[in-house]
Amino acid sequence: MSENRSTRLSVFKTYKLYVGGKFPRSESGRVYEVTDAKGNWLANAPLSSRKDARDAVVAARKAFGGWSGATAYNRGQILYRVAEMLEGRREQYAREVADAEGLSKSKAAAVVDAAIDRWVWYAGWTDKIAQVVGGANPVAGPYFNLSTPEPTGVVAVVAPQKSSFLGLVSVIAPVIATGNTAVVVASERAPLPALSLGEVLATSDLPGGVVNILSGRTAELSAPLAAHQDVNAIDLTGADAALAKELEIAAADNVKRVLRPSAESPDFTADPGTSRLTAFLETKTVWHPTGALGAAGSSY
Repeated sequence: MSENRSTRLSVFKTYKLYVGGKFPRSESGRVYEVTDAKGNWLANAPLSSRKDARDAVVAARKAFGGWSGATAYNRGQILYRVAEMLEGRREQYAREVADAEGLSKSKAAAVVDAAIDRWVWYAGWTDKIAQVVGGANPVAGPYFNLSTPEPTGVVAVVAPQKSSFLGLVSVIAPVIATGNTAVVVASERAPLPALSLGEVLATSDLPGGVVNILSGRTAELSAPLAAHQDVNAIDLTGADAALAKELEIAAADNVKRVLRPSAESPDFTADPGTSRLTAFLETKTVWHPTGALGAAGSSY
């Protein structure tokens, strides 16, 4: 029995994309080598193509109606479920983050804990953000004037290059918490935690297509997403200055919302605030006559 155990080969993990709730390989059939912080080989990741990016946009658009139409409370429940699932696989993600970012086991575990807490943070905001940024507006006339936030639509996200997990969660969670759907370009150098996140999203009640995760060359994938006419907004957090400028020019063609990268490296361990929640919201304002009651002309 001991001889059989010593000769057993472990099951090798094949990393795949996460598009439309499924796990396809790149349509191109290409892969690229992913190494750890010391240059040791970890895995072959799919090298996504422009066709994969277009397929991801189609999936995101298809999912947008149902996700944006869900109640904010329901979206919060699903984001909390993501946190629950991650908690159960905490050790796996700690190993992957340690390899990806060259961290000690304890520091990687702390990063994973922070990422789980970040999902809980945004889950709590789903049914509160409308109260913060919406409201009744005072107007001169017999009208109700109400402003309410609505999701922008399909958001392309260039994920942070160095913070492969906490940074990734910090840019994905606020996008979907407010009812948008996302096409995410994972960190080029360290995509494995992002690809593994797809496995959790697929089993956490999140409808297929709400989040789509691509791995590969950042510039190769982000360019067609910035120019895509069915993408409504783009987050350039993971793009360098030169690439961000190119993508912003391409995004102007259909007047996309653009969240520009910070001049300094963002601190994803800090209190995230609400800025990312509001970055991809549109404000809808409705006027409605109050009407008049009685001879005195009192209104309601």
